[in-house]
Amino acid sequence: MIVGTLEEALAPITDGCMLAVPREQSGVAMAATRALIRRGVKRLHLVTLPASSLQADLLIGAGCVETLETSAVSLGEFGPAPRFTAAVTAGAIRMMDATCPALHAGFQAAEKGVPFMPLRGLIGSDLVACRDDWKVIDNPFGTDDPIVLLPAIKPDIVLFHAALADREGNVWIGRDRELAMMAHAAAKTVVTVEKIQDTNLFDDPWLAAGAVGAFYIERVALAPKGAWPLALADHYPADGAHLAEYASMARTENGFASYLERHVYAQRAA
Repeated sequence: MIVGTLEEALAPITDGCMLAVPREQSGVAMAATRALIRRGVKRLHLVTLPASSLQADLLIGAGCVETLETSAVSLGEFGPAPRFTAAVTAGAIRMMDATCPALHAGFQAAEKGVPFMPLRGLIGSDLVACRDDWKVIDNPFGTDDPIVLLPAIKPDIVLFHAALADREGNVWIGRDRELAMMAHAAAKTVVTVEKIQDTNLFDDPWLAAGAVGAFYIERVALAPKGAWPLALADHYPADGAHLAEYASMARTENGFASYLERHVYAQRAA
């Protein structure tokens, strides 16, 4: 369903819900993230597929996240994610450490409608001991062959940014196929887009293969430059100067508060 405002699109994201977001390279809904912070959403169980950067750090620093399920949160070349680091050090959030393949396996299980997915490569790691929801069993088709069972990850909401949607609510994700898996796994999917076109995506042979059907999409809102200051592949690059500014300001609580006032809350007045 196409909605008129960003706030309308974000209405399904409520306090305490499980919210899943993609990696930085796949289309991060940063305009929506700032809007959620302005609204004051709380107690999110944030799941990243498989890692996150500025988006998770902002939500954590703003006090929106209660539980974080991720393989990593980092600002990459701009250094550690400062609010994530501070929250973990202080024990302010519940951490559910995972690996990239483990997170993908959890979403794949939900997409397929099965309760769990088996995965190798975790046996012997500290992660297995830290995750009581991961079960080690003996392969029923072999002997002395342990394997880990990972529960399906079924988000209440998936949130991402894409280049294009049509008036029917179909969304074009191009080569970022993990976005389709996330939409299939979730109860609801909310998308912000750069552009909404009048013609149906599935009527275009060049676009149809990269589209997610409206059946899987709850709400779509227009948000030009909606991934800024992160990049949207093939459309615009990351704003390195802004990310460097964030990395510097967010090292301290006061600096982070100033960043929010300048770049998040000021947009309310605008």
